[in-house]
Amino acid sequence: MAKTIQEIINKDEAQERLEAYLKTVAHLGHVEITVNRFEESLWFFTEIMGLALTEQTENCAYLRAWQDYDHHTLILHEGQTSEVNRVGWRVSAKESLYLFEKVLKEMNVAFQWVEGGTKKALGDAIHFHSPAGVPIELYWEKELFVTDDPVVQSQLPSHPSKYRSYGVSPRRFDHVNIMVDDVKKEQEWWTQFLGIHHRYYIENAADVRLGSWLSRTNIAHEVAFMRNANQNGAKFHHLAYYLDSPDELIRAANIMAENGVKIEWGPGKHGTSGAQFIYVFEPSGHRVEIWTGGMLIFSPDWEPIQWTSEVGELGLEMWGSKPPESYFTYGTKLGK
Repeated sequence: MAKTIQEIINKDEAQERLEAYLKTVAHLGHVEITVNRFEESLWFFTEIMGLALTEQTENCAYLRAWQDYDHHTLILHEGQTSEVNRVGWRVSAKESLYLFEKVLKEMNVAFQWVEGGTKKALGDAIHFHSPAGVPIELYWEKELFVTDDPVVQSQLPSHPSKYRSYGVSPRRFDHVNIMVDDVKKEQEWWTQFLGIHHRYYIENAADVRLGSWLSRTNIAHEVAFMRNANQNGAKFHHLAYYLDSPDELIRAANIMAENGVKIEWGPGKHGTSGAQFIYVFEPSGHRVEIWTGGMLIFSPDWEPIQWTSEVGELGLEMWGSKPPESYFTYGTKLGK
């Protein structure tokens, strides 16, 4: 007779493994930003990017890509200063929030519980900051997007809504990128505390970490950290949306050019992930990446891939185009 898992693993070890799993995030959920040109930013994300507006109040908008299953993956707040308020991550189970609370107390990290219903479509959540100052939101419950509007509702049960036939129309929210002074230190904290796997990294000739890319799911990365060339603290570098194919990326570049949206860099191709990209600025100054392709990672014992200074340029852009200085120095503010 086959042995049960309890017979293979003793009770204490099984409990340790369960707790290790529960003390992890499951996936990136959303990003919440303040924009100082609300109407123009809303125009950009709906009419140019082609995101769906799930809901809107007087000074707040909830948006999603057409195959984002949640109520929202992007929140826009109207405000005086463009900044990032929260980067939201869903945890692995309901119990995970209480385990994270316990560890935060043990680490003497300041945190705040936010009662479910306080924020639109969100259950109980914990707010705190990473060592570099990234505002993090952990949650378990979040409303799914549901509609009976025949204009929006897909005939395909696996699609939460129809493919949007105007604007860039990305399939899904993909990742965020944050500039920090010490990439290695920040990466290690996110890996050790939140359980987000370190996938690949770039170092210069002096062995200084220039970038690290991490994911909890099997996509190339859900969060990335890059060295702030100014060394003046953490800044938000970009949020990213995913397209299905390179021809859609070229179409996106044409849409940006036709509508007076600044393309900072691209089209190009990152050697690290294999993704093709363009970077643009929305009207309130937040950088947005639109990309397609990229590797998928399935190995449970993946080891981070090192990109040395000899091949680092290929990792950044394998086709040979050079990023502007702003790419390494400009970012928007992180909220307190």
